[in-house]
Amino acid sequence: MSKFGSYIKTKSFRNTLLMAIASVIAVVLIAFFSLDFYTNHGSGIPVPKLKGLPIEKAIDILKDQGFDYQVDSVYVGDTAPGTVVEQDPDPGTNVKENRKIYLTMVTLKTPPTALPDIDQMPYIQAVATLQNAGLKVGDTTYKADIALNVVLEAKMGGQTLRSGQRIPKGSRIDLVLGNGIGASEVDIPDLVNQDLDAVRFILKNANLGIGTITYEGAITDSSNVVVVSQFPMKTDSASKISIGTKINLTVSQAKK
Repeated sequence: MSKFGSYIKTKSFRNTLLMAIASVIAVVLIAFFSLDFYTNHGSGIPVPKLKGLPIEKAIDILKDQGFDYQVDSVYVGDTAPGTVVEQDPDPGTNVKENRKIYLTMVTLKTPPTALPDIDQMPYIQAVATLQNAGLKVGDTTYKADIALNVVLEAKMGGQTLRSGQRIPKGSRIDLVLGNGIGASEVDIPDLVNQDLDAVRFILKNANLGIGTITYEGAITDSSNVVVVSQFPMKTDSASKISIGTKINLTVSQAKK
């Protein structure tokens, strides 16, 4: 047997090995407890609850408790600008003094967005389109049009908007929809000095009728007469009449 083999069987070797193992364990334990003491493990300041607070108040609380902070912003449509909506670490977490707390607040400046093209779009589809663009639907009104529940106009603050116009995200858009009935009134046409045949065509296209025709003077050529007066006629106080109204005409021989 070699000398080394004989040595490892001796009591002296065993004592030396045990001392070496004990020394390693002691070093590890000393390092562990020293690090624990150095870092104040298990101690610290609990992070306050900041979500839902105005950013100014949240910052004041962090400063008073000795925390550092960093603020980011995000747009949230239904939350007041400047409100804290996220924090890291979470409330109640024990952290060291001067630890940086990360806050996310609702942006103070609402970003713009383009009004989508909803002209002639059915109401339900228009609502979904506006919501996808970060906009809300406000009041809905109706006006005479043969298209039922189709968007005729989009307004904000009483002003008509055009497709693609930049408006603040989250804005309420008022919609003007068709009532499916169409106009019950039309403008009174100006028929004076127009040929009678042309007048018949105009009245037909306007869904109006011809009432009494009064002939003024001698009529030698019935195919060549013009309107010299009408009733009703357009005035400052009356500019529209109901569909189907008959207009009385006075005609005379047209000059060659």
